[in-house]
Amino acid sequence: MQDTVTPLWIAGIGFAGNALLNWAFIYGLGWGIAGSATGTVLAQWGMVAAYVAVIGRLARRHEASVRPQREGVRGSARSGGWMFLRTVSLRGALLSTVAVASAFGTAELAGWQVAFTMFSTAAFALDALAIAAQALIGKGLGAGSVSDVRRVLRRTLAWGAGFGVVTGAIIGGCSGLIGLVFTGDAQLAALVQPALIVLAVAQPICGIVFVLDGVLIGANDARYLALAGVINLAVYVPVLVALAVWHPGGATGLTWLAVAFFGVYMMARLVTLGWRIRRPAWLTQPA
Repeated sequence: MQDTVTPLWIAGIGFAGNALLNWAFIYGLGWGIAGSATGTVLAQWGMVAAYVAVIGRLARRHEASVRPQREGVRGSARSGGWMFLRTVSLRGALLSTVAVASAFGTAELAGWQVAFTMFSTAAFALDALAIAAQALIGKGLGAGSVSDVRRVLRRTLAWGAGFGVVTGAIIGGCSGLIGLVFTGDAQLAALVQPALIVLAVAQPICGIVFVLDGVLIGANDARYLALAGVINLAVYVPVLVALAVWHPGGATGLTWLAVAFFGVYMMARLVTLGWRIRRPAWLTQPA
């Protein structure tokens, strides 16, 4: 339906409700970790109920059947399998990075958590473009309008790079304060600042990567995304192994870990996704 506003409202209200429920159960009722889990489960099921209600209303409006269709289930399973492999490769990269940070030491692990939290926060903002690209690319390909698809691609890539510059400037400008805000520890803030500067420099690359990811998801190019994820991981893991063997630690180790993830890994994703976009095969993926 090309409706990206309703999911935004559901997600925003759901996350806000999750935070309120967690506060009530953890601090109000004193349930601790169990309260956090309970609040999250209730919020997630509430979001599911909202989506079911929206989909049911749309199905009635368009007189569409809500019964599972064999072809639809088969197509979803095929695409979902490839997307699962893509997700495994992304998680593998994240977990491997955390493992190396843990080996460096407690302070370095805390510093990496600060840097990665900033990366995730910026990613949520940049991902808005990726979701828009995904919806618009799918619509354009469904209508058979390659010219519209290419126009959307150019526009969203430009916005992705531009937003990356903006988020990078913000992170870089606040790099000396971010660690203090998170921990209140001046030493840890100094430890993580060089890694945050690396992240700031890499933000335009991240913005382009997120858009390309959304474009290929919108084009239903799940198989290539999965295979590219495996290639990216194969490029990235040897770099992590080298860092683990070198074991620099301190601000130096955290900085090189940031270079590895925000630089090497994200650049590998940029190369593999960019290579695909420059060829016409992604424009003709089956539904």
